[in-house]
Amino acid sequence: MERLVEFFTVFGGSNLTVDIDASLEHEILVHVLENYGALYNSVNELILHDRTYAKLMRAIATGDRRTHSALKRARIGEHKGHEALNFLIDLHLLEREPSREHPVTTYTAKQKLPKIIARHKISDKLRITLPFLRFWFYFVVPHHHQIMQGAYETFFDAFKTHKHGFNGYIFEQLSLSLLQRTFTDDPIIDSKSYWDRQVEIDILAQTQRHKSIVAECKWTNHKMNKKELGKLNEKCQLIGLEPDYIALFSKRGFSNELRSMQDATLLLFEASDLETLINPLTHNS
Repeated sequence: MERLVEFFTVFGGSNLTVDIDASLEHEILVHVLENYGALYNSVNELILHDRTYAKLMRAIATGDRRTHSALKRARIGEHKGHEALNFLIDLHLLEREPSREHPVTTYTAKQKLPKIIARHKISDKLRITLPFLRFWFYFVVPHHHQIMQGAYETFFDAFKTHKHGFNGYIFEQLSLSLLQRTFTDDPIIDSKSYWDRQVEIDILAQTQRHKSIVAECKWTNHKMNKKELGKLNEKCQLIGLEPDYIALFSKRGFSNELRSMQDATLLLFEASDLETLINPLTHNS
């Protein structure tokens, strides 16, 4: 399953036919780097050969996905930037994830806000809808000139260095899909990540019966343990949330101590549990 997730992170949403029994690096070489000219033209057609759209896609792929951060990273003004983002959303290349954060109201008009609060901007996040496009703008675009010359070393160096952290976001998205399939008797009607000035939670969801679910997703090479559950509980306390369910998703599984705590309200999922999503993944890749 880990292998399938890694392939989906690169090729998901593309029309490329890949061999998942081969190495991921080999398939990238054959289908992306050695086919770069055709793919370059196809991607540029998707974004209408517009440099502003390309800069925004690159900024979203490599940044924290917050709207204001993307505009700043791309060095595009607010008005022009929001027009471009709305157009990319209309093209279904991006999706907007509204912030659930509320403005600070505990200070009166006469009180001066602390700098850390005053400088903080409430901002929506943006999601690139196709994993392949995210891979393209994260890894491929920065090495355009070298790839055009048939020099792939710097690309593979960057891919080797950053692919582990890069995979984590897609694992989070797949975990959300699995969570939605799990709650069949009480369907999830709202599910997004949560972020504010102090806290980030991978998944915060609500069911039809108004039950709340928080989830943490770890694509790392160590087992999740009780300490990480404690950190998630601390985050919930900071935002005044008492979740009805906690779900943990781990690439490498869980410590024996954490497994012993599993009950109807603590749900533990490993990468192998993503097997129920195999058909969609195979179809997209």
